[in-house]
Amino acid sequence: MSSDSPKTISPMADASRKFERVARLVGPSGFEKLREAHVLIVGLGGVGSWAAESLVRSGLGRITLIDFDRICSVNFNRQIQALDGFIGESKAEVLTDRLKKINPEATFEVHAKFLNIENIDAMFSGKSDNGRPDFVIDAIDHVTSKCFLLDYCRRNSFPVVCSTGSGGRLDPTRIEVADLSETQVDPLAKTVRRVLRQKYGFQEKGEFGIPAVYSKEQPIVPCDLPNQDDFRCQCKYGVNDYQSCSKRNVVMGTAAFVTGAFGFACASLAVRYLLSK
Repeated sequence: MSSDSPKTISPMADASRKFERVARLVGPSGFEKLREAHVLIVGLGGVGSWAAESLVRSGLGRITLIDFDRICSVNFNRQIQALDGFIGESKAEVLTDRLKKINPEATFEVHAKFLNIENIDAMFSGKSDNGRPDFVIDAIDHVTSKCFLLDYCRRNSFPVVCSTGSGGRLDPTRIEVADLSETQVDPLAKTVRRVLRQKYGFQEKGEFGIPAVYSKEQPIVPCDLPNQDDFRCQCKYGVNDYQSCSKRNVVMGTAAFVTGAFGFACASLAVRYLLSK
């Protein structure tokens, strides 16, 4: 056989090359840490969906995805799983199907349900399919649920990053990371701090020990639109049990290049934490 003959590449070798550029970046031992790690993400919208995909594309071996919501037409501008043909379907399940095509060897655990006090222990415990998570990404936009999750992570020693308000912004270069107790400008973070202190006993002074992704850009007030049904639910399956457009006092404008940047920042924090262990 001529030495110039092309080499036959096995399917397994081809699969391993999917993450070759990640391994070149973090090294063999670093990549093995990612392959063995488990990240849990709560909230799979404009932030969480991008965080999930970037982690899977980085070779993460185990991921738990939690979101009760269904795909709606107003999600198309910023959520990675929002595609024609999937309106009304579970955000968590559709996203998981997409991620499995990126890395079918990864282990996925999916919970298309609302995270609450009755089910959180089962989702976070070592008895789940993926075991105890090594890192948690909070991509929830509901204050009550967000504070409940952050307090749970603190009490149970789960490393967590909090994504604050990504709506009403156009400039992803204004995104920064700071302890949740020290963020600036963002109204959501301010409300979360108040609730954590008043309801969950977080300290008035000093750091919370929870990194937060936030923007220093002043939120842009949403414009009035000609269609007066803007806040009325138009989804074909109707209003969900926990949250809908019609229940919101204000619906902020959003851009994928900002919400996605929030998600990428959360994923970066997760990867850097995992590599440091």
